[in-house]
Amino acid sequence: MTEYERSRTMPALPEHVFDQAANVDQLDQWLPEALHVRPGELPAVTVHEDRTDEDTSALLRAQKDQMRLEWGTRDSGSYTGWLQVAGMGSGATEVTVHLSFFDEDHDPGEEAVNAALDHSLRRLEEQVRLRVDGGGAG
Repeated sequence: MTEYERSRTMPALPEHVFDQAANVDQLDQWLPEALHVRPGELPAVTVHEDRTDEDTSALLRAQKDQMRLEWGTRDSGSYTGWLQVAGMGSGATEVTVHLSFFDEDHDPGEEAVNAALDHSLRRLEEQVRLRVDGGGAG
């Protein structure tokens, strides 16, 4: 098993960050560009990965009371992850993303995963900023 974890502090209220991160219809706005999530009957989703051009059955659960998202492959059990939002006071929020790969063939490698996580967290922060500055649209 290989695990990765990255965090980012964002200048936004934790509720705003979690609401944006958990919006199933807008996941493509902050996830790595190579991943596309199509909601089914939640928690069931389908994830399309451009790198392999494959669709994977997955689960996505949002726990608003804990400000936590959890996901993973549904059939193969090769991959899981979570995103945790934590308020830091003064309107700042820390977001942590953790990934676990149980199948080394599914793991793109440390450099690629860390770059994708950092990029995704920047994109999430930008989406939150746009949503808050735009008066809550989205």
